[in-house]
Amino acid sequence: MLVYPLTHVFRCVETLSNGCNLEHIKSLTVHCNLVNGNHETINVEGDFRFVDTGGFDECLDFLEYLDDNRDDWEEAFVGWVGVSKRMKEERKTPQNYWDPWNLVRVLKSTVSLIILFPSLFRNVSSDKVFRILGQKQKGVIARSILLRPGGPLACELARHAVVLKVNDWVFCHGGLVPQHVAYGVERMNREVSDWMRGLVESDDNASLSSPPSPPRDVTTLQAVGAKGRVVGHTPQPTGANCEYDCSIWRIDVGMSSGVLNSRPEVLEIKDNKARVIRSKKDPSSELMVVDYI
Repeated sequence: MLVYPLTHVFRCVETLSNGCNLEHIKSLTVHCNLVNGNHETINVEGDFRFVDTGGFDECLDFLEYLDDNRDDWEEAFVGWVGVSKRMKEERKTPQNYWDPWNLVRVLKSTVSLIILFPSLFRNVSSDKVFRILGQKQKGVIARSILLRPGGPLACELARHAVVLKVNDWVFCHGGLVPQHVAYGVERMNREVSDWMRGLVESDDNASLSSPPSPPRDVTTLQAVGAKGRVVGHTPQPTGANCEYDCSIWRIDVGMSSGVLNSRPEVLEIKDNKARVIRSKKDPSSELMVVDYI
């Protein structure tokens, strides 16, 4: 799940695959180099189809928490880790509160207001917005306010790249094709980041952050001047593995309880050689490491 090239720590799998994961965003921002993927992008676009119940509740709690901590964003963000744990323990939300049909109704009637007309809500406190809207709409509105282009969490995500290259290795969430390299990796990173910060009107460039699956050749690696690529996106039931003479590593092992609930795995890259590190409790760990070196 995490990749260690030299002295760097990378995460290529989704931070916002389900839920709000505010704790993950902050802790990983401090300790890791994150790579944005399709779930980060679609959340900024206002597409919340893959968000679970807790994701809306946490965004609602976080936005209300920010209203009481407006002066220092960094301090508030760090402090939220402890606050959110306490709130989660105290909350008892009915299971059907955010059932799919309720979510569809809410999305149709409210998200478009935030996404299409952000200026209407830009200088309005969340409390005032919530007094106007119904209870079931609050979580969606909160998530929209936080993650819309220019929103506080969208700006936090904008700090991260779509594609990163360290020495001879490239890290991205999905695939990378020669057209992307020709377009310009730095240009692509910059434009997606600017869009997330709300600095550009169009979101056309956002589609670049969820490219197609890895091609069956090494032309992209040659174009970008790399020897290997590390990707996430597709959970691997058998654990982290490589393809095409181990020039492409797939490291999404589906750790989320909503996916495969698998054990953590690490891809260690040292002296341009990669190996998978698994829990010692896994009897096949050492065999798999030898197979992939």
